[in-house]
Amino acid sequence: MKKILSYLTIASVMLLVLSGCVQRQLILDEPEVRNTQDNTWAEQTNHEDNVDTSDLDSETSDRPDETEMTQEVTAQKMPRIAFPSAEYKQLSRTGKGTVKGSIFVKNSSAERIVGKNTRLYLNPVTSYSQQWYNESYLDGHKMQKADSRLFNYLRFTASNANGEFAFYGVPSGSYYLIGTVKCGLECGYDEPKSIRIAVHVSVHGNQVVVKDLSRQVD
Repeated sequence: MKKILSYLTIASVMLLVLSGCVQRQLILDEPEVRNTQDNTWAEQTNHEDNVDTSDLDSETSDRPDETEMTQEVTAQKMPRIAFPSAEYKQLSRTGKGTVKGSIFVKNSSAERIVGKNTRLYLNPVTSYSQQWYNESYLDGHKMQKADSRLFNYLRFTASNANGEFAFYGVPSGSYYLIGTVKCGLECGYDEPKSIRIAVHVSVHGNQVVVKDLSRQVD
């Protein structure tokens, strides 16, 4: 009987030791997983040269005068202001808001051409993004490449085959909602063009914001 009790005691001690080892391993592994999930997009942007950031670097639109620009004018890109680190550090990184809608353009016949499986961004409104919006999106100037630190603060998603999209877990704040639609013959072009669209949206708390990203093709 004493031997049986002794064996049971040893077995219990071993189980406790093994259980403690497993718990410590789980606690150590959890931050590494979270770190990878949070920074995947930033790491890809910083280390892969083939990541397409043209939506935020230069104007791509249906404006006919842009196709007539000479190589000298195209090569002259407007410098960006210094990256305002202090502004970005004040931004909330977590939230419960939702932004959803559809992305499309309308041709001269008022027909909808949806942006299928296209990437969309939520770009926080700062002095840095305001310069991009005013100088590049509205005025059509070419901009120098964006500071790589910007991509730590972007949120992105992709539309489905119907042009529908959604962002979840959006922190409270103001954003530029940005996306592109490819349109060719149905828009009166000889070859497909990428038409960029950007609008302003604001999110508060757990609010669900429904906002279509649309534009009339000239």
